[in-house]
Amino acid sequence: MHLSEKQKLGCTSIGMSDQTLFEKILSGEIPSHEIGRGNNWYAFLDIFPRREGHTLVVPHKAVSRLSQLNGQEIAGLFSGVKDAQLKLGKIFSTRDFTICIHDGPLAGQEVPHVHVHVIPRTKGDGGMTLMSMWPKTKPVGEPNHAILAKLSEQVAELTS
Repeated sequence: MHLSEKQKLGCTSIGMSDQTLFEKILSGEIPSHEIGRGNNWYAFLDIFPRREGHTLVVPHKAVSRLSQLNGQEIAGLFSGVKDAQLKLGKIFSTRDFTICIHDGPLAGQEVPHVHVHVIPRTKGDGGMTLMSMWPKTKPVGEPNHAILAKLSEQVAELTS
């Protein structure tokens, strides 16, 4: 069996320890290029960037889903996102960023550890909108308020 480059880096546990790539980065086992750090988060440059400055912000807690973090951990994580934006904004002379979380494998998460992509955006950088991630889906057309209302009611029932 041939391992992909990502598997060789520890993105999966095939024939490797149960630690994720990000746990190995957090422990210093794998080197990284730091952008910033806080009490419960660490930000570093993505080694396979979508564009220059593409940064990942990870919580110290090794969980795969955002819903597994408590409110304080989420607040800390997004404090790290803000820190990365402020620093990268100065370097790239921008206030525009694509912020993305792939929450679970069906959402495109490749490393089973919560991480936020912080990608600086500048005019003509070749980046596109969220809809470009699903190029084969049909345009939604006019809003269907009946369907939206039904879903909203179902969610409200969960909290009552």
